[in-house]
Amino acid sequence: MDAKLKKELQKTACKVRMGVIEGTYNAKSGHPGGSLSISDTLTYLYFNKMNNDPKNPDAPERDRLVLSKGHTAPALYSVLAQKGYFSVDELKSLRHIGALLQGHPCIHIPGVDMSSGSLGQGISAACGMALAGKIDGKSYKVYAILGDGEIEEGQVWEAAMFAAHKKLTNLVAIVDNNGLQIDGPISEVCSPEPITDKFAAFGWHVITMDAHDFDDIDRAFTEAESVKDKPVAIIQKSTKGKGVSFMENQVGWHGTAPNKEQYDQAMAELNAQLKELED
Repeated sequence: MDAKLKKELQKTACKVRMGVIEGTYNAKSGHPGGSLSISDTLTYLYFNKMNNDPKNPDAPERDRLVLSKGHTAPALYSVLAQKGYFSVDELKSLRHIGALLQGHPCIHIPGVDMSSGSLGQGISAACGMALAGKIDGKSYKVYAILGDGEIEEGQVWEAAMFAAHKKLTNLVAIVDNNGLQIDGPISEVCSPEPITDKFAAFGWHVITMDAHDFDDIDRAFTEAESVKDKPVAIIQKSTKGKGVSFMENQVGWHGTAPNKEQYDQAMAELNAQLKELED
């Protein structure tokens, strides 16, 4: 990847993480851990891969993204704000009554392609979008982000079977494999491993990537573009809470908002990272 582009993506991802902390702190609720683990991937998609235009959010030819793990909406909202779909100031009203940005993605929000939150259902909606694109002869891609805990849901595998059967070559599923879900490590709750083997067995082309290395992210999505005969599953190895030292790999930050002291520490860390990137 071009070094200048990589640096810009790193800076944007840092700002996205700041938005996650800003939103969950002001909401006094929400899910920062998994939001931080997908911030790099969302940044790459919206700022380097997907055909999307904040001035025309409903363009028929746009690429679609379904956040199947809808509880990590703070990350999606933050990247949409950075892209210009709405003001960054909106993030401060996350989960407030009557506000634009509610706890899970809602299709009335500019840039949100599908309401989601009931785990396991988003990938089915993404399959429908991809099938519609094929039937209509459209060139758009559909990206769906799932959690590794989410794929314990049976509906995910029904969708996986359907996508392979219908040869949805315009569908890319990204599994955020951070190893933790709300009740603890996925290995202890109901292990979905081996994830790569399962998707391969269902007829998908499987790619693994480091979710926090933009060179590797670029390699994975470039490979995905080259696959022409089956849907693609990208299994991204990530760190829950990435970017905030005291949140990293801590299951308690799955669904806990930072208090004032924690907010100040998190923002100080992220501001220091941004300053280093800008220097």
